[in-house]
Amino acid sequence: MLVVDDEVGVRKALRRGLGAEGMDVTVAADGHTALNLAGTGAFDVVLLDIMLPGLSGYRVLERLRADGVTTPVLLISAKDGEIDQADGLDLGADGYVVKPFSFVVLVAQVRATLRRAAAEGARGQLRIGPLVLDRGRREVYWREEPVPLSPREYALLEALAGRAGTVVTKEELLQSVWGDQRAATRNVVEVYVGYLRRKLDAVGATAFVRTVRGHGYVAGDPDSGTATGE
Repeated sequence: MLVVDDEVGVRKALRRGLGAEGMDVTVAADGHTALNLAGTGAFDVVLLDIMLPGLSGYRVLERLRADGVTTPVLLISAKDGEIDQADGLDLGADGYVVKPFSFVVLVAQVRATLRRAAAEGARGQLRIGPLVLDRGRREVYWREEPVPLSPREYALLEALAGRAGTVVTKEELLQSVWGDQRAATRNVVEVYVGYLRRKLDAVGATAFVRTVRGHGYVAGDPDSGTATGE
């Protein structure tokens, strides 16, 4: 999930607390970064503060919906007026959480939102610049040209693209793609990243997957800024 809030303390607390609940959390501190990250469609849910520098949560939400991004969004704000809540819901929010909030209730709302999204089949295509990853058909396209991938290569790309703009460690890829860090080695990850890169290079998707030395890999469209993680 993506957590967007301009307060460092709130971001840290939510990242720690939601992470303890088994959620994979990426954070952003301003509206433009939030729009770039959420615009990829890579997240299952977005927790979006309204009062943000650069671009308000309302405007971020409005542009996401205008661009066809259907990721569920929960707005969070200290504003508890009925009109504020109605405005957010009318723009396409899936819920509205008033600060200060109960963490237990917040987690319950996030889980309920995820259940609704799963029931509605919200996980469809993932778009990152010219790359389209069709998770229903398990197909990948670059500028509408199909990219033939093996099942393991596809799973690797999905794990990276699903967290576009965020560094993913080799250990995390082992867990996500191979299911068990003991089932393969870090060298195997490097080998398969090489396979994946060659197939992406063949269709012109050069530098879509970058190495961050000492940390892991980050996926994103180099031209749009989504390849820069926090």
